[in-house]
Amino acid sequence: MTAPSAPPVVDVRRSRRRKRTVSAYRDGDTIVVLLPAHLTRAEEQEWVTTMVQRIGRAERRRRPSDDALLARANSLSERYLDGRAQPTSVRWVGNQNARWGSCTPGDATIRLSERLQGMPAYVVDYVLLHELVHLLAPAHDERFWAFLAGYERLERARGFLEGVSAASALPVTADADD
Repeated sequence: MTAPSAPPVVDVRRSRRRKRTVSAYRDGDTIVVLLPAHLTRAEEQEWVTTMVQRIGRAERRRRPSDDALLARANSLSERYLDGRAQPTSVRWVGNQNARWGSCTPGDATIRLSERLQGMPAYVVDYVLLHELVHLLAPAHDERFWAFLAGYERLERARGFLEGVSAASALPVTADADD
């Protein structure tokens, strides 16, 4: 069992220019909540609670647990592979910097790079499905790609990952004119 996590640090910022909207975002370990200045302290507390919960739900959707990954893998296997791919475990790993995922067919384990966390669900689903197919067809041959052909967002997901890979290889400069 995991220990309960500490409540997040919340930075409330009031603005006289903000009239009606409330918004929030994460900045590192802090959740920043932007409020109109005219709200009462009770309204502020209500909005802070609501916005912290929204941020938490969004983060859980973007960063599912290992158990949720396994459930998602089983669902994808049922939908696209007639349930034939049966992983024994699916987990996030932090040591994959050159790959998006990996699979060991011998023990039916799948690992996904933590770099995928926060990417669109269809991209994570593609990588997960790609690794599931390796349980049925270890090589990237015609049979392998035939299994993946049914995934309707195949090309879009591959393009997204290619774009992320290309962007991460670009030099970062302080000035766009360099």
